[in-house]
Amino acid sequence: MAAALSALPRAASRFAPCGRRPNFRAICAAAAAGEASKQRLVLYTKPGCCLCDGLKEKLHAASLLAGTAYSLPSLELQERDITTNPEWERLYQYEIPVLAKVLPDGTEEILPRISPRLSVELIQKKIYSVFDQ
Repeated sequence: MAAALSALPRAASRFAPCGRRPNFRAICAAAAAGEASKQRLVLYTKPGCCLCDGLKEKLHAASLLAGTAYSLPSLELQERDITTNPEWERLYQYEIPVLAKVLPDGTEEILPRISPRLSVELIQKKIYSVFDQ
């Protein structure tokens, strides 16, 4: 076991250019930049909400729809049940489904209402335009 652990630095240096050890700070920074480039949305919903379920299905389909000018390969959708948080319930009780864009600083920007009756392609285009600004 000790021999395998001591071989790790040598094995990592084989993959670095010119025999140098890899720059782990650069690797971590690149990973963080990739995380920051994700397109993140929050869907406020509650159990038994058919409009919420419809929008969730369309958003999922829009994120999987590839080969269009409005593809969303890095879309990350988080669902939040408003019944688990009194503040969310107070804010969105009569408004769900509510869709919010997560900004780089972690705050949220509530988006204009998107109807679950829209086509998947149109929903994809609307979500793409939110992140294209």
